[in-house]
Amino acid sequence: MANNSDIQILRDLAQRYVEICHKPIQNERRDLWRKHNSLVRTRPLIYVRWLAAWHEAPESKLECEDPLFRRHENFLKQQIFQDTIGDDSIQEPWITQPATYITPPQGLWGLPYNRIPSPEPGGAWMYDPPIKEPEDARKMVEPHHIIDEEATARNVARVQDAVGDIIEVNVDRAPVYQIWRADISYDIANLRGLEQVMWDMVDNPQWLHRVVGFMRDGILTVHDEAEAAGDWHLCNHQNQAMPYALELDDPQANSESVTRDKLWVFCAAQEMAQVSPAMHDEFILAYQRPIIEKFGLVAYGCCEDLTHKIKYLRQIPNLRRIAVTPVADVAKSAEQIQDQYVFSWRPNPSQMICCGFDPDLIRKVVRDAMEASKGCHVDITLKDVQTVQHRPENLREWTRIVREITDEYA
Repeated sequence: MANNSDIQILRDLAQRYVEICHKPIQNERRDLWRKHNSLVRTRPLIYVRWLAAWHEAPESKLECEDPLFRRHENFLKQQIFQDTIGDDSIQEPWITQPATYITPPQGLWGLPYNRIPSPEPGGAWMYDPPIKEPEDARKMVEPHHIIDEEATARNVARVQDAVGDIIEVNVDRAPVYQIWRADISYDIANLRGLEQVMWDMVDNPQWLHRVVGFMRDGILTVHDEAEAAGDWHLCNHQNQAMPYALELDDPQANSESVTRDKLWVFCAAQEMAQVSPAMHDEFILAYQRPIIEKFGLVAYGCCEDLTHKIKYLRQIPNLRRIAVTPVADVAKSAEQIQDQYVFSWRPNPSQMICCGFDPDLIRKVVRDAMEASKGCHVDITLKDVQTVQHRPENLREWTRIVREITDEYA
């Protein structure tokens, strides 16, 4: 029996959120992102991703008792706050309930990701990778796309009963093996250990090629199975920004099934940040390309420095967005990206908001980057914000300051 208090909390939040979703500014932002992501000149766009510090906002306190409803309460509260920041993020008029999946019991590749906890509260944990010897890789299992239909229907019905008359309940049936679980880099580092993977590139390259090849084939199998089942939909666009483009249909809840060439895909290789461009290409990018080339448009890069790897990224025929991170060389990246791709710049959150709030420093860093990237199709993403020093209002001020500068480069 659902808790009536939980349902009322969700209903009140859903009503507030729906009102935000239907503000005229949402369609204005959609039009900007469509053009920007299709390399049509717009003003530089701003996207604030700060959810790692969400717990510092008073609004983050959750009241629902039911875990299923708490998840949606958290999403709605985050999005309602996001609307107050004044960035160019889009609030979509639906909430999403993911399908329930049946996966190998020991882990997505049949092996557990073991972590050794820190003896100190809040301290760093250590990896205990399951592939300690090369022969341990034989224990990996081939993945498949399997949905627990009964559990999925039960969860969707509960959310639908609670708020379905106020807001559309979108059902996400896309495979588990996407984003980090489809870039190979993340999982091979967890399975083998990051340092050992780097040794394998030198000491045991043929073994490593076989393992990442197995992972590539497994991900392709899962994606093919999901496509055959009709489980890719327009809600499955992913590009670490607002996934709009003139070439692709807009994100939509509960759309008809689509093939992957109708979708944005996001891919990265953060774990390969310290690997040479040639090794990145040989051991990771060469195996990522067959996966991401199946999609319509590609956004590449998260926190890793891609300054010296852009020439290899150009091999991706459907590449559209390239991440330029806090440790990247902005000027050298701009020289290579020019106006041929979206220049997705991510300023250092420590300088911007995490370690004090200095408007003069913000202005200098942002203006220097805008000068260095003149002629590029620039958007600015404030991300990896681990703390706002319990002053979430600084996010609004940061956005205001940055917009003052970027509007000069429209």
